[in-house]
Amino acid sequence: MKDPFKILKYPIVTEKTILMIDRDNKITFAVDRKASKKEIKEAFEKLFEVKVEKVNTLIDMKRGIKKAYIKLKKEFSARDVATKLGIV
Repeated sequence: MKDPFKILKYPIVTEKTILMIDRDNKITFAVDRKASKKEIKEAFEKLFEVKVEKVNTLIDMKRGIKKAYIKLKKEFSARDVATKLGIV
């Protein structure tokens, strides 16, 4: 597996992503453009010691980055991860 710090670059913090943390139990990260969903999932689980239910990705052409919307399993809280990161 690649270095998780090279796959997950930084969290994306906007009004919309903060709402997603509480409403959908999702956290949003900018990720390496070459990273697959499986690699993103494994890197996130390793770094934050949580279980990921699903990863959705999109390439933001306006900003030139790849975003990953990472949904955590019900027994884990995206708010806890966001608090560790200093987002909320």
